[in-house]
Formats: sequence, structure tokens, C-alpha cells
Amino acid sequence: MAPSLGVMTNIKDFRIDIPQTELDALHRGLADTRFPEPVPGDSADFSRGMPVDVLKDLVEYWLKSYDWRSQEAALNAFPQYTTEIDGQTIHFVHVKSPEPGAMPLLITHGYPSSFAEFMRIIGPLTDPAAHGGDPADAFHVVIPSVPGFGFSTPLSGSGWELKRSTAAFAELMSRLGYERFAAHGGDLGAGVTGRLGATLPDRVIGTHVNSDRGSLGLVGEQIPMPDHLTDDEREIVEAARAAWKAERGYLDLQAHRPETIAAALTDSPAGQLAWIAEKFQTWTNPAKSLHEAVDRDQLLTNISIYWFTRTGASAARFLYEAAHADVDWVAPSNVPSGWAVFNSHPVMRRIFNPTNAITHWSDHTEGGHFPAMEEPDLLVSDVRAFFRGLRK
Repeated sequence: MAPSLGVMTNIKDFRIDIPQTELDALHRGLADTRFPEPVPGDSADFSRGMPVDVLKDLVEYWLKSYDWRSQEAALNAFPQYTTEIDGQTIHFVHVKSPEPGAMPLLITHGYPSSFAEFMRIIGPLTDPAAHGGDPADAFHVVIPSVPGFGFSTPLSGSGWELKRSTAAFAELMSRLGYERFAAHGGDLGAGVTGRLGATLPDRVIGTHVNSDRGSLGLVGEQIPMPDHLTDDEREIVEAARAAWKAERGYLDLQAHRPETIAAALTDSPAGQLAWIAEKFQTWTNPAKSLHEAVDRDQLLTNISIYWFTRTGASAARFLYEAAHADVDWVAPSNVPSGWAVFNSHPVMRRIFNPTNAITHWSDHTEGGHFPAMEEPDLLVSDVRAFFRGLRK
């Protein structure tokens, strides 16, 4: 159902327009970067975090080759709006399909991401006929920026976490005239998606989330360790748990001392770059380098949004609020649910879907944590396939 214009109250047109003074300041900051001194004999891989040589290469590209204005124009090609919900400015992309029977689809990003993650899938989802698909698979797409991320800033106050954001996005869909809608997300976006299905089963048509092998690291922490695993499967899980232990420093710091790291992320563009780009290396397909896994310009567009909006700080606050809220990240529901797992392993299904309660489960060997950037065609195909059976 397409939205009624009469319902779209308190919604303002939005266009990204970063002042040239901000661009000039970014370039000065990049040019004045003080790089850490490498220690002779240290590994050049990501085992200790962002390698200096990789950081230098990215800083030089951001400074000398990356064109923000062209990326800004590409983002502005998508209709964008803001509205105030619960006292907070909510920024969102809203692209209506030319197909009259299109299904409304709310897409929620995660950390350290933004709405720019989904640039490559908006067209195929909203206008499948123009991208070699079936018009019957069309969606009206709504992509909000999570409060404290990107242009959903500045924060109006404390308390913005998973539960409150979910309620705000449900209100957003109501304002757009979508009383029934589908939902998709990954990372914290998967938490929002699942909570929508759990709390609004009469409104949510179905929930589709993307995950990856890294989720195995949460087994025994947020997810019970099953007793039916083989020795080989348990070995796979323990390796993932060890990897997560090495990875989770960013989360522990931001979930407990966000204001400390906020100062560095707001003051140093190279620091913000290293903080985010490291996760795009370690969370994407491990068989690929950072430059092979994701498009460098799209990655820097995502990072530039954090930089220009100073949301390294407020995104960290979201993780703090989430860690101190009495809200479970996993919210079981009775609405139809689908999972698309990238860089998967058979043990994923054994742990997360042992009784096949999730009827749509897709294992993909490709991709990783950011499939909309890594494998957009695969993700679009999976979303289409899941919701195809839920239309009408």
C-alpha cells in the first residue's frame, strides 16, 4: 500500500550539503596526521589492529583521491527526509517503488555503519524490473539512520537504545502510512528487526536478518552453548569465541567509557578512519583484503558521514545505552522470519536454528558482516525470495 500524503505530517525534505569549510578542515586534519611509529619485526596484518601502512594508504586516498562531492550527489539522488519522534530528529531515506503492489520494507543498519551501506540495493529492491528482476518482488524502501548515527543527530538526550529506537521506527512507518510492513537488518539492525516482530506481530509481515560466522563468537555468552555439538563443531565454535575475544575491545570500551574514545574519534579523522576501517577488514570475507571486500569509495563515504556529523561519539553512546538497558538483543516472535548467513558454516544452522523454526535459512559461503556492500546481489535475491511467499 502506497502512503497517503495526508498521513505524512511533520516530515521535512532533507538534502546533504556539507559546508566547504568542513571539507577543508577534514583535508587539513588528514594532511597533519601523526602516524604511530611501527616497531621492527611487528606483523603487517590486522592481528594487532590497523597496520600503519594500510592506514597511511587509506589516509592518502581520502585526502587526495576520494571525491566527497560526487558521493554526496549520489546519496542525494535518493529522496531523504527528517522528522521528529520522541523529541529526536530522525533522518531517513524513503524510495517508493513504481510498482503499485510493492511491499513496504524497513531496513535498519548496524555499527559501524550508516544508511550509505545500502546504496547498491535500493534500486534493485524498489524497481526490480529495471534491474533484471520480477516486478512482483518490488518494495517501497524506508532506511532510517539510527538515533545518534549520521544525520539522526544531535541526540536529544540520553536513553536512545534498541527498545526506544524500535518504537521510533514503528512510529515512522505509521507516519508514512505503512500500517503493515516488512523488516530487514543486520548487527544492531537485526536487533531492531527482531524486536519489531516480537512487539508488533499484527503490523510486521515478516522479519529478515543477515548474519555471518562471527555470530558464533557469542555462543556461551549471549547464546547458550548447545550440548549436541560434535568435537569438530565445538572446535569451530571455540575458534570463533577466541576471535570475538580479540575483537570485542571496541565494544567493551564504548559500552562502558564512550566519552573517552569519543574525544579521539571527534578530533582525529585518521583515528575515526582506523576505528571503523579495521572492523570492515576483520568482519568481511576473510579470504579478501579490505580493498577487495568492499568498495573503497563506499567505505570512505560511510566513514565521512561519521566524521562530518561527529557521530563517532553519539554512536558510541548508543552502545553504552544498549549495554545498560534491560533489553534482550534477541526477541523471539511468531511472525515469519528468515536468516541469510554469509561466510557461513554448517554449525551455524545447528546452533541458531536446531529445530528448523526459521523456515527460510540461507547459507552463503561468500560475504561477511556487510553483505549489502560485499554481496549486494546475493542479499537482494535472498530478501526477495523470503518475502515472495508472504505477499498477499
